[in-house]
Amino acid sequence: MPAELKYIKQSMIMKHNQMTKDKTRRLAVTILTASCLFLLYVMIFGFSEQDGETSGGLSHAITLKCVEIINSFRSGKWTQDTMEWWATYFEHPVRKLAHFTEYAVMGSLIYILLRQWKQRTKWLIFGNILWVFVSAAFDEIHQLFVPDRYGSFADVCLDTLGGAFGVSCLILIEIWFAKRKEKIQKKIRMIFGFLFLIFIVYGVTFGA
Repeated sequence: MPAELKYIKQSMIMKHNQMTKDKTRRLAVTILTASCLFLLYVMIFGFSEQDGETSGGLSHAITLKCVEIINSFRSGKWTQDTMEWWATYFEHPVRKLAHFTEYAVMGSLIYILLRQWKQRTKWLIFGNILWVFVSAAFDEIHQLFVPDRYGSFADVCLDTLGGAFGVSCLILIEIWFAKRKEKIQKKIRMIFGFLFLIFIVYGVTFGA
């Protein structure tokens, strides 16, 4: 009886230690993710704080740099005027792609943050996307008070779509890892089952 009590006590201690480690890990991930999310908010609203001329100039400079990189792969065949034309042409799409990417990262970070403490449910996913939508709406409202900037509901929708894309990618990765883990566990069970069968056959054959 004392041996059984000792075994139960050891099991409870091991379980408690595992729960403590798991809680510590989740807390560390939460702090790291929340810090990254805070920095992302600072960056997004910092860009929104720029006036129209500064923001447009930054977008054009980034797009021009991308065009110059592409031109380098073409052995520099484009002239400066041609690169300026391409930069102006693609400035708007690049700007929207940047918005989409920023909020895809936001959606991913929020999902990681929530998943440390909650199971994946439709309500968690809905709350995640709603969080992104509200953030995007506040960003666009903020731009209404910045010189030469304007708020756009279309941008709110695009940003929300980016957030949903980020969440969807993480869910697919999560499902893929879960299925892979299940397959590995199934193979391990098959191997142990096979070894157990060999042991039984061996015992029946040579033990008789």
